[in-house]
Amino acid sequence: MTAIDMTLGDRLTLKQLAYAIQNGFSPIVEVESMDGIYKVRFHHANGVSDLSDTHGRVSTFLGTGEIRDTLGQLGLTHGVLTFSDQCGDEMIGVSGRAITPDEMLTYGTRIAFR
Repeated sequence: MTAIDMTLGDRLTLKQLAYAIQNGFSPIVEVESMDGIYKVRFHHANGVSDLSDTHGRVSTFLGTGEIRDTLGQLGLTHGVLTFSDQCGDEMIGVSGRAITPDEMLTYGTRIAFR
């Protein structure tokens, strides 16, 4: 774990992210799809941080292209696309349970930023 991991909270701005990356921060990047709106989470040794604006509000995006461009410019190369609504299919009678955050990362779709 790098020293930068210890100083991160549950919200992270782009400026803080850029500084952290320059100082050895190497998170698992999660891009979560929420019915056409996306948010970005960074999983690291000290927990999970949401990408946010300077006012502390979680940043949302309407597509993955802007996320790819933004994170790629900072030097991040890849992430995992997850879907918050993965559970089961009640339309055909398939029961389900909400999957855990670890399962979402494990079974998510690998995506590239560069």
